[in-house]
Amino acid sequence: MYKLSLQNLSIGYDDKIVLSGISLGVLAGEVLGIVGPNGCGKSTLIKGITRVIPLKGGDIYLNNKSLLKMPQGEIARSIAVVPQFPSLPDAFTAFEIVLMGRTPHMKFLQYESQKDIDIATKAMEITDTLHLAERRAGELSGGERQRLTIARALAQQPEIILLDEPTSHLDINYQIETLEIISRLCKQDGLAVMAALHDLNLAAQYCDRIIMFDKGYIYAEGTAAEVVTAVNVKKVYGADVCISQHPVNNLPVTLVTSSRAHNGNGHNGNGDKTG
Repeated sequence: MYKLSLQNLSIGYDDKIVLSGISLGVLAGEVLGIVGPNGCGKSTLIKGITRVIPLKGGDIYLNNKSLLKMPQGEIARSIAVVPQFPSLPDAFTAFEIVLMGRTPHMKFLQYESQKDIDIATKAMEITDTLHLAERRAGELSGGERQRLTIARALAQQPEIILLDEPTSHLDINYQIETLEIISRLCKQDGLAVMAALHDLNLAAQYCDRIIMFDKGYIYAEGTAAEVVTAVNVKKVYGADVCISQHPVNNLPVTLVTSSRAHNGNGHNGNGDKTG
């Protein structure tokens, strides 16, 4: 049974339809990657699921229960979101921001318990942000703010995590570390994860299944080997690439070849061979 299921979903802004007829599901313990070029609807999908944008049609089901009929508090306890551009209050400390993840589990005007503090602390340990605990959010870099947002999502202890370009502001070491954390927690705790990703190589390495969007529709769906192909990338992204196999795990690797390789045959403009 899918943890999260979308059935014939249509989402748009005012009179413009961005996504149409989207049907997909995410299982517990699965990382589902959403890929596609800029403007294809990846971020719009996440905003529609969380009801930031009203649906134009279709329905969303959480554990077979319509999300449209659920109170916002119940949704917040079940689904955590890591946005592409997190908006964090500059005056708050990093720890206070992560502790906000406990809000859906607390009653009105209730103070945080020791349990809440322990959960927030653990989330910061997992994301390597505990050393930032006393720093103000306004003092943090984009990458630090992104990892802090992931920690806040983990402190929420959700069943489902939606990630919108979670590695876009991170150096490569933190990109890998972040997706390793998400993948491990997904398997250990049975989380269902949907991640909109820009990097096809990261998607291929860390996603159990991949859905490729093209102009508001699902173009391809399946394993990384089935979806990340030179034909699909050419059709959807308009780019000529080579697809190779990773030497360790045989997963597809997208290789970009510059025009220099075709036109210059490995030589620079002076005729000298480049190293």
